[in-house]
Parts: sequence; C-alpha cells; structure tokens
Amino acid sequence: MLLPELLNQNIETYGEYEFLYCEDRTYTNLQARQTANHIARLLRHVGVARDDRVMVCMPNNPEVIFSYQGISRAGAIIVPVMFLLHSNEIAFIAENAGVKAIVTSSLVLDKVEQAIQHLSKPPVILAVDVSTRPGIVNLYDPVPESIESNDTQRNGLELHRTNPDEAGIGVFVSGTGSFNESAQGPSEHDTAVILYTSGTTGRPKGVMLTHKNLYSNAHSSAYHSDPERGITLGVLPLAHVYGLTVSNACYITGSSIVVFPKFDTIKVFEAIQKYRVKRFSAVPAMIHAMTMHPDAGKYDLSSLESVGSGSAPLPMALRDGFRAKFGAEVYEGYGLSEAAPVVTAHRRGQPVKPGSVGIPIPGVEIRIVDETGQELPAGEIGELTVRGDNVTPGYFQNPEASRTVLRDSWLYTGDLARVDEDGYLYIVDRKKDLIIRGGFNIYPRDLEELLVRHEAVSEAAVVGVPSPRMGEEVVAYVVAAPGVDLAEQQLLDYCQDHLAKYKTPRKIAIVDALPRNGVGKILKTELRKLAQELKLDVI
Repeated sequence: MLLPELLNQNIETYGEYEFLYCEDRTYTNLQARQTANHIARLLRHVGVARDDRVMVCMPNNPEVIFSYQGISRAGAIIVPVMFLLHSNEIAFIAENAGVKAIVTSSLVLDKVEQAIQHLSKPPVILAVDVSTRPGIVNLYDPVPESIESNDTQRNGLELHRTNPDEAGIGVFVSGTGSFNESAQGPSEHDTAVILYTSGTTGRPKGVMLTHKNLYSNAHSSAYHSDPERGITLGVLPLAHVYGLTVSNACYITGSSIVVFPKFDTIKVFEAIQKYRVKRFSAVPAMIHAMTMHPDAGKYDLSSLESVGSGSAPLPMALRDGFRAKFGAEVYEGYGLSEAAPVVTAHRRGQPVKPGSVGIPIPGVEIRIVDETGQELPAGEIGELTVRGDNVTPGYFQNPEASRTVLRDSWLYTGDLARVDEDGYLYIVDRKKDLIIRGGFNIYPRDLEELLVRHEAVSEAAVVGVPSPRMGEEVVAYVVAAPGVDLAEQQLLDYCQDHLAKYKTPRKIAIVDALPRNGVGKILKTELRKLAQELKLDVI
C-alpha cells in the first residue's frame, strides 16, 4: 500500500469525521485529503516531478501532515527536517538530498533562506503563512486550470470538483491523487521518505524508507499496541519517524490526533482532560516533565490508561514514578529510523517486564549476535540485528554506509542487547557508548539507572572519556531534583556503596540540564566535548 492510500482507505472505512485538532483549528479527514490534493497540484505547478525530493521543515502543525500526503500524491519523496536544526545542518541536508522544494513557515523562513543561499540549485520555497514576500509561494495559492487539464491528459487521472474549502480550493484528484510522469504508477518498494539521522556521531545520513517500510510498520504497530479508535496526542515531532508513524497509524485505526506545535506540559494536561485521551506516545523527557510537574493534580487525567515510550532509554525509577502519580502504565518500546522505526513493544494484556522494551511486533525478527555475526543464546549480550518489511533498503547515495549496517538481509543496529527466555528484549547500551576501562566493560545505562534511583537526582547521563592510563574513564552528569542541594562526593559515596570500584565514576558533574536533540534524546557527544572543555581530571 502507498502512503496516499492510507488516507483514502481511512475515508472509505470510517467516513468523514474530525481527524485533526491543533489549537483553535479542526479538520476532518476529508478536508485533509482535499488540502493534500491541492498541495500535490501546487508542487507540480512549481516544477516538482516524480521522485524529486521535497523538504518539510517547520514546527508541528496541520500543514505538516497535509504536506506529507501532498508530496506523496505528487509522486515525490518526503524529506522531513527538524526545524530546530542550525541553518548549516539544513543546508547540508538540502544539498545532499538535492531537494527541489521546501515547505516551511514564517517561524523558520529566515533560517531556511539562509540555509539555501549558497546552494548551486536553490529549491523553491513554499510557506504556509507567508504570501507577500518576494520569491515565496504561499501553500494555499490557487493552481492555474492548465495544471488540471495537463495532468489529466498525461496521467488519465479522474478529476472531480468539490465545494471550495476555506482556502478557496475547488479542484482535487480522486483516488490516490498521484501525479505520475509515466504510465507506470509508483510501487510500494519506491522510496517514500528520506529521513536524515541526527548526526550525533558525524554527518547525517539519509535513511531511505519505502512506502512498504512505513505502511507495514504503522499497521503492525497500530494493531500490536491497540487497534481501538480514539483521540491521541501528537506531542512527538512530526519531522521524526516516531511521530510520522504515529500519524500514519491514526489513518489505519480511524483515530483522531491533537497536534501540538511544541511540547507544553500544561497544554498536554488540558488536552487529556478535554478529549478524555486514553493513550498516546511520548519520549522519556516528556514523561519526566509530566511526572515532575507540580500542577498535575489540578487536572482530571483519570481517562489516561497508558503512554508508549520510545526514542531514548526510560529509567525504571521514572516509569515507577509516572505509574504512581497518574495510575497509568508506561509501555516502553524500541525502534530506530532504519526500521521505520518500531521493532519491539509491550502489548496490553501481556506481562510488562521492568527494564525490557517488549517483544518484536508482527512481521519483525530480531537476533543477538557476536562480533562474527553468530547468533547468541538467550541471556547473552551482543549486537541487536533486525529483519522485516520495515527495514530500510539503505542510505541515500551512500552505498558504503549501507553495506556496513545491512548484511545478509539483517540490519545491524549498533545496540548492545540481550533477549530472555520469553523473547523479551533488553537494550543494554549503544555499542559506541560502551566504556572499556582497564579492560573491563562498563555499560553506561546500568550506572544511569543507579544514579536516578537516588532521591536527590532527577536525571543522569554517563559517558566515557579518553585516559592514557586506563584507556577510558567514567564521567557522569546529573541534574539535581528540584529544590535539592546536591554534592559530588555524596553521589560518589553512593556509587561506591552499590557498585564495583572499577565501575564508579571518576568524576560526577552536576549540571542544570542535559543537552538533547529535538526528540529528547540526550546528546552524549556534547557531554564528551563538555568533559574536555572543562578539563576534568579523569586521568
């Protein structure tokens, strides 16, 4: 199934209903398709052809979802980009992907214009809320009638006229609405999205995800976790594959989504209360913000049954604190961009094992292998590999990197993990984050779990830094709990009381906040740089 068919099938199955809420705006699923078809025709009008890349770079808003559908309906490829990136990072992605157009908003427009000013082939800019700026195309500009006739003749698409909506759009494409340049339509194996990795370990790589990758993952995720219709919260960045999959799953289940331009704890509480939200997906940083907020008790959050957690490790102490405060379960799962993204998850009605990220979703296989690629028995730690319809065909124009992670139909994740006798997966750590001190393996996550169990610690992150004598030394960064005075020696003594001496951090730095990317993942590369800048005595 192609991405545009998700919305078409949603309308055929469930009829028209209120599909999307954002601040004071509401859209039905039919309005979403009408707007997406208009965007597809507008993209064709500005020169976007099949397989061209179109970047979408703006905060969460309805037009992000409409644009994703519109780009696919134009036969083009979506390039989601986090609007928080620096202009230099946006420029790199635009150049590397060779984007033909960029969809953005006034909040990001200056940054986008700065990013493309030195590109050899500057893309066309389409903005959702700018109409008077020279060289900028408004996303709701009318499309000349000639586009309608030309596309009809070239592709044999059946067009029909509807009542104009609020944007004055009156011509839309029935069916999938894909504007193809040849008689042969797109295949489920064609690239639908190129999603650039965060670049925390170097230059970002463009993960190619096909229509089949995304559809199969959204379908399996939806029915593995909960096929029940309802209203969920779109607090995850839609530019991230986790947020993209959540929105795709809504098409499949006939659910509605409340989209937030940015995560705001109070607005989340208000939305849960207003819409009687039962379930939504988040990242640990959001779960932490909800758990620690002093005003949570002012809202009726009794409808909340569970929250799915992914993208970053969830400390068990945080899971327990959330359950105690809200009476709702936290189902931790595991995924990565190269797997579109969900690999494993907990399921309602099945045991929740603390520390585990659940079992593989339908259609996905996992193995734990050693350095030679041989599968390891249950309980042993090795590298996690994944296989299934959700796995990327590779990185965009980067065959060398593709060969590194894709071997014999298996995706090598770079994560160290183990599987228990019941098939539950436990992520031990990132392979690249493993600390080897004096020949002994130290897993940062074990130490992080210990630190956040201390009553005075709110968050913790552990990294290794070079040491001529020991190879690497252990440095921990912690954020104190609100209103608590915390001393380094206090935590060092605590660690020595609970750990082998070689695992105890040589230095514990108390900081106001941990650096994070757009989805709340802690940037350990930044922490390693900070250790060097502070000239910590860890040798």
